[in-house]
Amino acid sequence: MNTYIGIDLGTSGVKLLLVAANGNILAENTQTYPVFYPESGWSEQEPEDWFSAVLRGLEVLLNGQDRQAVKGISFGGQMHGLVVLDARDEVIRPAILWNDGRTEAETNYLNEVVGREKLSAWTGNIAFAGFTAPKLLWLNRHEPEHFAAIAKIMLPKDYLVYRLSGAFVTDFSDASGMLLLDVKRRRWSREMCEICKISEEMLPRLHESYEAVGELKADIARKLGLLQGVRVIAGAGDNAAAAVGTGVVGEGGCNLSLGTSGTLFVSSTEYKEDRVNALHSFCHADGGWHLMGCILSAASCNRWWMDEILKTADYGAEQAGLEEKMGKNDVYFLPYLMGERSPHNDVNARGAFIGMRPDTTRGEMTLAMLEGVAFALRDCLEAAKKNGVPIARTKLCGGGAKSPLWRKVVANVMALPVDLPQTEQGPGFGAAMLAMVGCGEYESVQQAAQAIVRIRETILPDAAIAAEYEQRYRKFTKLYPALKGVYQML
Repeated sequence: MNTYIGIDLGTSGVKLLLVAANGNILAENTQTYPVFYPESGWSEQEPEDWFSAVLRGLEVLLNGQDRQAVKGISFGGQMHGLVVLDARDEVIRPAILWNDGRTEAETNYLNEVVGREKLSAWTGNIAFAGFTAPKLLWLNRHEPEHFAAIAKIMLPKDYLVYRLSGAFVTDFSDASGMLLLDVKRRRWSREMCEICKISEEMLPRLHESYEAVGELKADIARKLGLLQGVRVIAGAGDNAAAAVGTGVVGEGGCNLSLGTSGTLFVSSTEYKEDRVNALHSFCHADGGWHLMGCILSAASCNRWWMDEILKTADYGAEQAGLEEKMGKNDVYFLPYLMGERSPHNDVNARGAFIGMRPDTTRGEMTLAMLEGVAFALRDCLEAAKKNGVPIARTKLCGGGAKSPLWRKVVANVMALPVDLPQTEQGPGFGAAMLAMVGCGEYESVQQAAQAIVRIRETILPDAAIAAEYEQRYRKFTKLYPALKGVYQML
């Protein structure tokens, strides 16, 4: 049976999957690499670290497997990161990541001086600090020698495609998050290129996520023991890839992701633009479009709380016995550790616990942290509802979805049935599915999803608990407006 490799280029590491054409995961491997924080609110990585990790991971992934059966490779990648190469194809500076907050001035310039209406008309979106276009403006202003050396601009996963195949390309879903793409018309925006002082020649060729863009370089194929002609498929932004991996394709599907960041993703066969600019209007990896809300800190809040504050690796033990407190907790947590994107678009926002008393317990603070992330995702759900998007149920994926308690909190905060896909490897699995389509194993992304995505469990909300969470959510919505001025002062 033919096999396909899905590569999920994340922030903390790269996850690689070897998947059979019937959807069975044959092998998986994770390689890590560092994140650098040169200044407060900044976040960078070395692209070479990604490539080296992928090569290491591929060798481990294929150990003991039938290497001759591998037909294609595709990608899901962290979005918005700025990777710039010079005329010699050398990386000019470390990549500026999606959760980097240095571009407040540039974001304000785009939204307030250029104007939200123009941005929406040109790209379908307004500017957010994590997007790529504000990073280009920042680079031009603060590192003009680096900006002047730019020959190629690409996104993180596209750097892997370039190193593995030599193809200078991107896909529509990932390009949507650059604020350089006319999302409705699926073409680069001439107006945004002019504002950012770049040429279209600096930008990669645009492809659908499931299209083959080249072949694995012969020397890499030989080193890995693969046949010549292994296809490299464009791939997708991590959230679009995760949606494919959970079967959220076509009209009206919904996926929630509890990864390093958190997202609400609603798929559509038609272009929709958020009238209040709280959500992103992006292209989908299935050839359609989607609305997406993104919170910058989700499972990363859990990791911070457990690893850095409680100093424990036993996440399960910390959550034990907390289910009976669902809906009754007096403590609130605002999960804005890296600022916030949807719906507040505020780089100055910060995390906060509110409501502690002398008898507040460690468990109540742990539960509040899980609830705070769920409430922030509920903000995104409410924004989708304001756009007239009906959502009857949702899929759930990401590392945080492994927590039984967190799954129940999400189901009750959202007041929706939550379907858990059989595989928790959303972006990597979706990337492998895109590889299957690009190699002709399936005729379309929809056909692949219907054939191989399976649901292993559904979490139903409890009416009484959901009603209690409804009241708590209404209180949660009052907290950010009350603290906004404090954040600006700090």
